[in-house]
Amino acid sequence: MTPSGVPRVALATCRHALPGATGPGANPDVDAPLLLDALERSGIEGSLEVWNDVDVAWESFDAVVVRSTWDYTSQRERFLEWASERRRLFNHVSALEYSSDKHYLSDLASRGVPVVTTRMVEVGEDPQFFDGRVVVKPAVGAGSADAAQYGDTDEERRRAREHVTRLHQRGAAAVVQPYVDSVDEVGERALVFIDGEFSHALTKGAMLTVPEERRDAAYRRARMSGALADDEALETARRVLEVVPDTLYARVDLVRVRTEWRVMELELVEPNLFLSYSPDAAARFARALERRLS
Repeated sequence: MTPSGVPRVALATCRHALPGATGPGANPDVDAPLLLDALERSGIEGSLEVWNDVDVAWESFDAVVVRSTWDYTSQRERFLEWASERRRLFNHVSALEYSSDKHYLSDLASRGVPVVTTRMVEVGEDPQFFDGRVVVKPAVGAGSADAAQYGDTDEERRRAREHVTRLHQRGAAAVVQPYVDSVDEVGERALVFIDGEFSHALTKGAMLTVPEERRDAAYRRARMSGALADDEALETARRVLEVVPDTLYARVDLVRVRTEWRVMELELVEPNLFLSYSPDAAARFARALERRLS
């Protein structure tokens, strides 16, 4: 806390998410300016700090909020070690560990939560594909990076196997799922929660219909639009959050499979919260953090 008694909070980010970031891979965190402004209006001194910058004096902050640490996927163990060393961290390190590896989908399914049918292909295992189009992606990944869809021809299956092999060669488990056709028609439904309470919802258009090199930040943002959340979607998302309670923020991504909503991803580490789509979302976030600090 500052000498004046104003609490200091670090918003953990990565270098290519900083405002003004340019060059390949740059993807500035568009939530950050809104959140910093809301914190200031709530009497909290906030600043963006790169999580793996050795010069940051983390002990000088009253709390650290993980926000846009998008490069953690290539160094997850180092990231979790860093997180475990923070004395007051949101979200808590157990939530980060759980949701940063898509093995959680198997855990959710075992608890009766409806999830997209998933096969985890551990390093060294041969992949077994579903009929029709399939998706291959790393178990630890974010933002559709290194994710692709494949058809059911022999050539497409060969390419899908090569994708799994590439992931295994770098020591990463692979996720294989059937491609959910409704994503092409109605997209994914993203539900954002702040301090356990539903905040707002968005529709995310299909991302895997274009090559990865075209899925830059501008493309992804253009695929977003505001949406409503029906009672079934809210109930499904809340069942997920019961597994990892007491989160400052969460985003649950759902897809429509026949007549029900199923979980595609649980985002507790570094999700875009799309604060600009709800006029009061940033203020709600700041108030929730203020309550936790006091």
